[in-house]
Amino acid sequence: MSTFASEVAEIFNAVLSNDSWMISEALRADAAWVIGGIATLLGGAFFLLLYKHVPWIERKLESSVMVSTYLLIGAIIFVEVFRRFILNQQAPWSTTLPPFLFLIMTWAGCAYNVKLRTHLGFSEFRSIMPRALQFACLTLDALLWIGFSWVVVVTSTQVTANSAANFQILLGTDDVLQWWFLVTVPISFLLITARAMENWLDDLKNFRTGAPLIAAVSIGSD
Repeated sequence: MSTFASEVAEIFNAVLSNDSWMISEALRADAAWVIGGIATLLGGAFFLLLYKHVPWIERKLESSVMVSTYLLIGAIIFVEVFRRFILNQQAPWSTTLPPFLFLIMTWAGCAYNVKLRTHLGFSEFRSIMPRALQFACLTLDALLWIGFSWVVVVTSTQVTANSAANFQILLGTDDVLQWWFLVTVPISFLLITARAMENWLDDLKNFRTGAPLIAAVSIGSD
């Protein structure tokens, strides 16, 4: 117990010091999983409250991130292909930045599709189940997403801290750090946690009121 407490204290001290190397070293401890689990739940609850009090963010956050990054990736590729083959010039970062933008787009899109329930749906199969079993499956969905998010939040935060500690630069640039993009992964999984919580609360309300629990969904139906 004393070892665990010391590891927790070390993590908090490292975070408060704002030293990337200390944070990276502290996150190697087993206590990082406990703190990461608490952070995942608290972060999901924070975004859930944000969704509740700022309706525009609830409706448009993930889709706005997806569309803007997609357009930016397309613009970079279009301009740099033109410059390469017509002007014989090319920005050195033009082949390294788009993959990081795609990373952001992908996980924001995952949160968006958790919102729409197009992941882990199985609506055709579940619709023939008894009502209590339907709710049990929906509860399992929420637990799985929160569990997945917990694992990714912890591991991706470790990767991000390690990148910051080693001052990894985006190839083709002089002062753009990779961790600025990598940190969007744990943030995205906090959004996923919030969407899983949001869906489960809706399911609980529907279960108590007798409203249908399973509905047909499709990508882009929002």
